[in-house]
Amino acid sequence: MTNVRSSSVAVQSQTYSNTSDSIADKVAISLAFGKAAQSYDKHAAFQRDVADRLLSLLPENLLGAQILDLGCGTGYCTEQLIQRGAVVTCADLSEKMLEQAKVRCGRSAKDYVIADAERLPFDAESFDLVVSSLALQWCEDLAVPLNEMKRVTKKGGKLLFSTLLDGSLHELKESWSKIDTHQHVNDFICLDRLNIALAQSACVNHRLDLPQIVVWYQTAFELMRDLKGIGANHIENRSQGLVSRSVLQGVETEYRQFRNELGLLPASYHVCLGAIQL
Repeated sequence: MTNVRSSSVAVQSQTYSNTSDSIADKVAISLAFGKAAQSYDKHAAFQRDVADRLLSLLPENLLGAQILDLGCGTGYCTEQLIQRGAVVTCADLSEKMLEQAKVRCGRSAKDYVIADAERLPFDAESFDLVVSSLALQWCEDLAVPLNEMKRVTKKGGKLLFSTLLDGSLHELKESWSKIDTHQHVNDFICLDRLNIALAQSACVNHRLDLPQIVVWYQTAFELMRDLKGIGANHIENRSQGLVSRSVLQGVETEYRQFRNELGLLPASYHVCLGAIQL
């Protein structure tokens, strides 16, 4: 029987007596995504688009390949990989997300493991391939999870990752900046820092694709609802307290400066699709 299992580095609030900021932040991230686990798929069209683009870099036949889906969420990538014949281990920071992945994939997946991308609970050279779609942006230093992904991958294997780059959601960030001075939108890594992380983790043989993807909305409320619906509303150092309806209406008004000729509002994402050959 396939179970969701903890590891020695599982991120759960009751696990830690250490009160460091990094651990507290990971617990907060885990809880934010846990709360959104059941609503995630309803709001994750963009995330599925990015996952499809990333998986298109792999062959259709993955029969027998041992693959780690790191930051698996509700198991969308896992399901696609299983359909190609892969043997997939699901890993995520959030136990609730893993439970949803199990609902989707059941016993078709090899295992479901609560895991921190910066301290993976797997032996060296355990996998032929590691795939991580839109999860690594939640790590403070990208070089750390890249080193861990390398460690658990066999020589000659491959790492695939997608992450968001600086400039993503700039319309929402600019609109909020007209309302108050608090941070309401996450900061994302710039391309130079990403290249430094690749160099620091000795990922020499790599390919980066940098698509810009625009998702169109009727209102800014819809965008913010999607971000909350996938759990991406955890902002480090954000102001505390509820945001009033009048404040949100102010954001909506400011966002209208970006509307196109059809009256639709853009949410721009700068995406990095990375493929690393070991």
